Amino acid sequence: MIDIQNVCKIYGHKQVLNNINLALPLHQVTALIGPNGAGKSTLLMILARLLAPTSGSILLDKQDIGRIRIADYARLVATLRQSPCFGLRLTVRELVSFGRFPYGHGLLSAKDHQLIDEALDFLGLNALCDVYLDELSGGQRQMAFLAMTIAQETRILLLDEPLNNLDMKHAVQIMAAVRRLCEEQQKTVIMVVHDINFTANYADYIVALKQGQVSFSGATREVITEERLSELYGLNFEISHNKHGYVCQYFHSLKGET
Repeated sequence: MIDIQNVCKIYGHKQVLNNINLALPLHQVTALIGPNGAGKSTLLMILARLLAPTSGSILLDKQDIGRIRIADYARLVATLRQSPCFGLRLTVRELVSFGRFPYGHGLLSAKDHQLIDEALDFLGLNALCDVYLDELSGGQRQMAFLAMTIAQETRILLLDEPLNNLDMKHAVQIMAAVRRLCEEQQKTVIMVVHDINFTANYADYIVALKQGQVSFSGATREVITEERLSELYGLNFEISHNKHGYVCQYFHSLKGET
């Protein structure tokens, strides 16, 4: 269990997160949702230890993450930031090898090469392993960065808007890969997602943030309701469900309009 206890984050005079208390499940996909400026990415970066909370604490298996050595934490938690860019001319395989840095600090062992191969194979990137990143489409590049986090061989993956600017096919491929990581490898994935339909159909657990506070949280099947989503986003929602999953329709009008 990941326990978030009374976490606040203040930038100057602005409170971005206000008294966040959550218990996030392990071995599941948790989606952080909510309007822009709600504090989703800030909370994710605090979980990643890339930001320090102003107050409060986060416990992983009852241990305060702030007391875990950074080198050890990098073997527990991998983070894929929004719109990652190394600014270097790297091949896909070279990028994925960076995921092994917490273990050999750049010196790759036979096991490292095996795990790099497995990450490439898991996402079907073998044919692109020698292609340079700047020669890939945006979707292919995002898959390569995801492979890097997989190669890091951590229990927990933190993904900040991994579907950003992807076409439908690549978005489905990313979410299908995330589901397989949980189901086949028992990974815990916590991700910021803006597409409510991907959230409803791929996430096990949802945390909704609004104005720096938790609006609601719980198992997806319990919290995906028209009333909750309408209040969260200020839109009128109609939700239908069939054997293939949920469809959340919100295009017809703003909340309060006829």
